[in-house]
Amino acid sequence: MTAGRALALSCHPGPVVAVTALTLALALTAGHGAGRWALLTAAVLTGQLSVGWCNDAYDARRDIVNGRRDKPVAAGTVGRGTVWRAAFGALALCVPLSLACGVLAGTAHLIAVAAAWAYNLRLKATPLSWLPYAIGFASLPALVSLSLPGSPWPAWWAVTGGALLGVGAHLADVLPDIRGDLATGVRGLPHRLGATGSRLLLPVPLVAASVVLTLGPGRTGAGAVLVPLAAGALAVAGLLLGRRRGKAPFVAAVAVAALDVGLLMAHGTGVA
Repeated sequence: MTAGRALALSCHPGPVVAVTALTLALALTAGHGAGRWALLTAAVLTGQLSVGWCNDAYDARRDIVNGRRDKPVAAGTVGRGTVWRAAFGALALCVPLSLACGVLAGTAHLIAVAAAWAYNLRLKATPLSWLPYAIGFASLPALVSLSLPGSPWPAWWAVTGGALLGVGAHLADVLPDIRGDLATGVRGLPHRLGATGSRLLLPVPLVAASVVLTLGPGRTGAGAVLVPLAAGALAVAGLLLGRRRGKAPFVAAVAVAALDVGLLMAHGTGVA
């Protein structure tokens, strides 16, 4: 593996691409022009890169202890110092790009990036481990909305739905690594709940997000009833099937999360 490829894999490319793509979709839904949505996307991309690289660099020693050969730093394919430099370089780009979106919008985004760094450096091992995820996902509709002319605030349901989606993302992200994290002293909220408790809790914020993102915009008709029911049915089915198939609750939660993302993209920030 080349050093460049190893560095790219070290940024947690899945979440980086997913969050950046969601921002782009929200920007297009809100009616931003090409120049503005490109700027918003660049700000979020650099912020996510900085967070991902910070996470891998900071967790390198823990990943080595856990034998995480899938992590480039732990596997020795890229140096920890190189990843730290990449993290601070991306952060240095994120600050002016965010503020170029507007003072209020940029501040909202930089608060989210700061919360994510705080998660990496400290909060992931505390009962408040969910908070940076909630702030981060809630900030996306705020960033997009506040970047519009007149800096309008996003609708409450867009921010609330984003925050709930973030809590669900945290539980889903941590769930596969709970045992290894506990062995190295990490005790965030999912770790304190345990694998079973986290698996049972996982659908709750995601289904709640479905309800908020469906009913919040004031939609009526069959869809306003069927979408939350479908989300709840998926979650319950996942839990029931989980007795025989261990991954079923996680798969069901991913399906509900995809539904939530679709709702957020369809309804936008509520100010367009």
